[in-house]
Amino acid sequence: MVDYIADYLENIRFRRVYPAVSPGYLRNVLPASAPVDGESWENIFADIERCIMPGVTHWQSPHMHAYFPALNSPVSLLGDMLADAINCLGFTWASSPACTELETIVMNWLGKMIGLPEDFLHRPGGSGGGVIQTTASEATLVCLLAARTRAIRDVQENDPDLLATEINSRLVAYCSDQ
Repeated sequence: MVDYIADYLENIRFRRVYPAVSPGYLRNVLPASAPVDGESWENIFADIERCIMPGVTHWQSPHMHAYFPALNSPVSLLGDMLADAINCLGFTWASSPACTELETIVMNWLGKMIGLPEDFLHRPGGSGGGVIQTTASEATLVCLLAARTRAIRDVQENDPDLLATEINSRLVAYCSDQ
């Protein structure tokens, strides 16, 4: 597997960047039902090149000039291998103290590198700090939720009798796909 990945990245420039397949191509290549008996790893691995790779957009190709920049590097692949082997679920401190604490430390490093004021950093008794979101979509959702919370709090400062649910029903978010 590691050799396949290394070879893939070394020779990716020779692959067609965007697949020349039509919707439903994979349905015509794979069986309609799951196999009853297991297959050898060699056969399964051969199916990756035969069935899967023809339908892959090769984002890491030096000839790919759309959407997003290259998404990984050899170092990030090694980091992902280690992270997958350890398989920490870092959604709370209790689920993985090291994940949570490393994330807050690295976020502080980033905040300092870009010149954020101390109020924006993780610190005891402070309200600053951030977390790493896994996707731009998730980050956008978190921003919308934070903006909603702030808007509700601001309205309640002027009219404490209004319920959060009542205020929430009046809020509007304007969005664009661009």
